[in-house]
Amino acid sequence: MTADDALRFETDPRDHDGEQLDLADRQALRRVAGLSTELEDVTEVEYRQLRLERVVLIGVWTEGSVREAENSLAELAALAETAGSQVLEGLIQRRDKPDAATFVGSGKAKELRDIVVAQGADTVIADGELTPGQLSQLEAVVKVKVIDRTALILDIFAQHASSREGKAQVSLAQMEYMLPRLRGWGESMSRQAGGAGGSAGGVGTRGPGETKIETDRRRIRTKMAKLRNEIKAMKTARDTKRQERKRHQVPSVAIAGYTNAGKSSLLNRLTGAGVLVENALFATLDPTVRRAQTPDGRDYTLVDTVGFVRHLPHQLVEAFRSTLEEVAEADLILHVVDGSDADPEAQLAAVRAVFADVGAHRVPELVVVNKADLADPVVLSRLRHQEKHLVVVSARTGEGMDELETIVARELPRPAIAVDVLLPYDRGDLVSRVHDEGDGVGQEHVAEGTRVRARVMPSLAAELAPYAVSPAAAR
Repeated sequence: MTADDALRFETDPRDHDGEQLDLADRQALRRVAGLSTELEDVTEVEYRQLRLERVVLIGVWTEGSVREAENSLAELAALAETAGSQVLEGLIQRRDKPDAATFVGSGKAKELRDIVVAQGADTVIADGELTPGQLSQLEAVVKVKVIDRTALILDIFAQHASSREGKAQVSLAQMEYMLPRLRGWGESMSRQAGGAGGSAGGVGTRGPGETKIETDRRRIRTKMAKLRNEIKAMKTARDTKRQERKRHQVPSVAIAGYTNAGKSSLLNRLTGAGVLVENALFATLDPTVRRAQTPDGRDYTLVDTVGFVRHLPHQLVEAFRSTLEEVAEADLILHVVDGSDADPEAQLAAVRAVFADVGAHRVPELVVVNKADLADPVVLSRLRHQEKHLVVVSARTGEGMDELETIVARELPRPAIAVDVLLPYDRGDLVSRVHDEGDGVGQEHVAEGTRVRARVMPSLAAELAPYAVSPAAAR
């Protein structure tokens, strides 16, 4: 087999039978077409401003179909572009499992090195999370910087975090990822004085001491503890705001879903919030809370949350847990899916895995298939068949938005306790709350105050109880 044959991407169902992979198929590095992002538009160059890192992508295809492997690498290319990289080449190797030493195997690592040299790349990005050993050994062979999918996603989050809480969460996730991957060479491995003290080089300095790496790890752990305390304090403030909304019985709707599925566009369409909308991955990191109204006039809050992605690093899920609790505490989740994506079912599965991780899988879920104007009708038909609770919309054109608002109004909890109260004229605040939070409100003004009949939530009913009209007076 020539080098060109080994690098050509071709798939034949006869190449493997069940788990038995053809030898040539296992050993080949296959190019994935359409991943290059060579820049030609001068406006794009001006937009980037800085020289982009030139990257080669490498993936190991161990299971699933070739389409799934290609989609995963295409998503990695989009992530790399979002991070500010120029993708030169995308390669997939078919293996039973990633090589424990170099991810792709020693021979393929050398071939990868030749491609890196030929393309003039300065970075290799692996489609997976590499162990510290795989990272260092692959880097030693290809002679350029190697990062994995997890590090890439963390880098994007670091670029996009803007709030104090978001920056702290990302920093914590990066440190958790970095800690086991610290490496040292030469003087950085030398030991500081150990033992019981004493003059430099004398008695008391001959113990094991502490290496530079151990010192770095200790400092990182100290910073992580500080960040956890900061995030905990911010969580307390967030919980206070959420409890205040609950006290006033304002229903909450969380907009969640895959990154770049159009969550912020949907929020803007429903509320006119003016939230940043970009055709980019992870454009929104900080949750945005906005007030909206159902068609029948009931108030509720909409929470726009951080987007998810396949293999979302567990460090990020843990660091953003306090933010993701907004989803778990909601009354309804609008699970937004990109209808134009090549594999929307994989998006649904990836997001639901995170829902389960943060305890949001018990919350009622409405699947909102967005970008209907760009979607394949066959894909939409398939999703309608698979998902029982689904609505198809386009946040850009407004298609399906009336149906979505109607369903949201139907799904939100409604006031259930009937009250008949006589409120003094100096309690206009309660009258206002009944109108804001109640259902089926009727009122009349009498000499003693305002007579109000309505259906309200339990907490408001308790506040109104002292003003209840007696059954005799009601007759």
